[in-house]
Amino acid sequence: MNRIDRYISGFFWSYLIGGLLVFVTLFVAVDAMSVMVSYPETAGGTLLRYYGYSVPEIVYRMIPVASLLASIMTLSTLQRGNELTALFSCGMSLFRIAAPMLVWIVLNCGLVFVMADQVLPGFAKQKNFVFYHEIRKNPGLYSIVKTDRIWYRSKDMIFNIKTLNEQAQRAQGLTLYFFNPNWDLLQMISADEVDMKGSQWLLHKGTVTLFSEDSSFPLSSTFNEKTILMGEDAKDLSSSANTSDILSLKELSEFIKRNKEAGLDTLRYEVDYYSKYGFAFSAFVMSLLGIPFAVGKARSGGIMLNVGICLGLVALYWTAYSAALTLGNYGQIPPVAAAWTPNLLSLGLAFFLFRRLKR
Repeated sequence: MNRIDRYISGFFWSYLIGGLLVFVTLFVAVDAMSVMVSYPETAGGTLLRYYGYSVPEIVYRMIPVASLLASIMTLSTLQRGNELTALFSCGMSLFRIAAPMLVWIVLNCGLVFVMADQVLPGFAKQKNFVFYHEIRKNPGLYSIVKTDRIWYRSKDMIFNIKTLNEQAQRAQGLTLYFFNPNWDLLQMISADEVDMKGSQWLLHKGTVTLFSEDSSFPLSSTFNEKTILMGEDAKDLSSSANTSDILSLKELSEFIKRNKEAGLDTLRYEVDYYSKYGFAFSAFVMSLLGIPFAVGKARSGGIMLNVGICLGLVALYWTAYSAALTLGNYGQIPPVAAAWTPNLLSLGLAFFLFRRLKR
């Protein structure tokens, strides 16, 4: 890295760190106001811990936006000082001038990938724990997913689900434990499959076991179908499980494999799995897309124009990204295509703009 590269890198990191601080602060401020309005009795210390666990995820989400802003602002600063023209006159191409920024962005992409795989799952578990236990004050909605099992408590009942398909509202491997106020086990129900129709659950092929003080042995009976009423809706149960957020890539891959072996639909989880790879490179493709705009528009506008360009490109990318994931979740395109199509389209548009700019 020569002196020019270090000079450009200095501008880039200044704007990147500044952008991250602004974006994270704005996000936390807006979200905190929403939480305080929805849950006014939440203590200040609880909010601090909740957002302390949330900051890594916010940084993870904002790195692509901050990288795009830093790229545009760096080139615009060089353009306003006529330094960009001087670099062109020395025979340096636009791509070569932007090379140190792109190298740093690629390294940041690797950091984003490591964060998504190793760091964020642990923080997501702690954040969800604080939210359901201390903010929402409904710990029954907090479920811990370990590879392929969900444990859930509702009043005097605890149950375990081996595999859960929240979209189809079906589950396999259900075991329910019913207790009296003294937490003595009264009844156990197990079922191979469950159809979750709101608060009514239809159990297939299971066993009912009764534990009575009058009998030294539990009494068991089997059934083909049995309907039970649950205190919580299946939708509330699935919404607390956020499997993709609290599992690493290896754990999510094993989760998908076990669900497939159980005959459950894993399409949404596959889309989430591949999207973690695709999102890791979003900072690179968004910045590459923003560079031609920064050079072409820097002479005709100031900071507000550059910020507007940044926001426009972010909106364009996220529209394509959200649309691709939606199509993937509904099976219209393969999961791999859903995760990578926005990046490939952005790369194609970026190279087109580079070629056009040279002309």
